[in-house]
Amino acid sequence: MRPPVALTIAGSDSGGCAGIQADLRTFAAHRVHGTSVITALTAQNTLGVAAAEPAGLDMLEAQLESVLSDFDVAAVKTGMLADLHTLVVVGGAARAGRLPNLVIDPVLVTTTGDSLFTGDPGAYLDAFGDAPALLTPNIPEAEVLTGGRIGDLDGMREAARSLASIGPCPVLVTGGHLDGDTAVDVLYDGSDFTEYEAPRVDTNNTHGTGCTFSAAIAAGLARGVGLLDAIGEAKEYLTGALAASADWRLGKGPGPADHLWWLDRKDRRERSTITE
Repeated sequence: MRPPVALTIAGSDSGGCAGIQADLRTFAAHRVHGTSVITALTAQNTLGVAAAEPAGLDMLEAQLESVLSDFDVAAVKTGMLADLHTLVVVGGAARAGRLPNLVIDPVLVTTTGDSLFTGDPGAYLDAFGDAPALLTPNIPEAEVLTGGRIGDLDGMREAARSLASIGPCPVLVTGGHLDGDTAVDVLYDGSDFTEYEAPRVDTNNTHGTGCTFSAAIAAGLARGVGLLDAIGEAKEYLTGALAASADWRLGKGPGPADHLWWLDRKDRRERSTITE
């Protein structure tokens, strides 16, 4: 029996809350073998990013080739792409059809407000052509990409519709930054809206939630789950991860979710589709 393989193309978080570290733990929780291409090194903790340095392009391309030439990658997610040069390399691989079931988390700013991309944010909408399976901006990222403000559910719908028309691919705008007793995410697939709702978890440990959510969606796609169900399962996974870590105090700022709580579920065997 062998697990499916997923690839994360993202930055390294020295604090272990987001980025490559969060993605690989999320893959592991879903019984998916995780491979990685590190796009940047960051010096960060729960309080913010002290420094960030993109990987050299030669090393970036070497990592991509090493993974894609050897592993049967079933799904890919991107996170921090750092700069335009990195975006062009990764986008080129996507346009060449080498990044299947591609989930793009357009990491432009951190939860603490630090910028993680130097370049025109609009380039995200052009670099990948029609390769992506899904774009997953949170509200601040959607505001950067659309140039507008989002203050309610209607604003999320309009942003999703706008981004899907430019992409073009399904767009999931995540609503964790809005107030309210529930957290609602809005998917627009080019014709219809689907909303995913869950009780809002009262916790300060929200560092890396966008990375975790998109990685969980990619894990579902790698296991052969359809897009709508993969998003629903990922929503359940993230909500549980936030609840499981609600009382943690790791660091002095927003800490990580409990990525491995999923392994404690009694029905994990049913949810972890293993391919022969």
